Amino acid sequence: MGVAASLLTLCALPALAQEAEGSADLALRDRAGVERRLSEHRGRIVILNFWATWCVPCREEMPMLVRISKEYEARGVTVIGPSADGPETQDQIEPFLREAGITFPVWVGATTEHMLQLGLGTALPATAVIDREGRMVGRILGPLEEQDLRARIEWLLADQATRGPAPAPVVNQFEKQAEETHDEHDHKEGEHAHAQGLDGASTVPS
Repeated sequence: MGVAASLLTLCALPALAQEAEGSADLALRDRAGVERRLSEHRGRIVILNFWATWCVPCREEMPMLVRISKEYEARGVTVIGPSADGPETQDQIEPFLREAGITFPVWVGATTEHMLQLGLGTALPATAVIDREGRMVGRILGPLEEQDLRARIEWLLADQATRGPAPAPVVNQFEKQAEETHDEHDHKEGEHAHAQGLDGASTVPS
């Protein structure tokens, strides 16, 4: 089974790996085939967004990541997009990047193993927030919310002596979506049962 297939299969059930201690690192190749490492960006805040061309939520959040990259690059923030496209879809990466106007670095060859090493589960999209010292300070499993991502960046850019409490270290959008779906299902089931009860009552002889 290819990476794309395995990620799709587990889309709604990300399996979290044990959080790695110390500095986070990752080695992949850029689009020119040159090996790149997270450690090259030590001293900058890194937003590491795992994505793939076949992942609809990934494609939908790309314009927001382009905005974030352009707005914060001069303030010491780097957005990097490791692509989990396998050999069968890697030829779609370049056309998509041109179409979406993506100028931040995109690495290729990401796998579920790389994601699990960073505690990001096996579902796309998944994002790691890494501070200037190379430490993992945030994980967002599932689609990004721009307000939440901006808050995390601003917190890392703020003076340590005056900034408020740290944002939640893990946000699991998959769990939130599953809970919302479950609640909606229960609500509809309740409405159905209530309607049945009323109908039944209306037929009872007085």
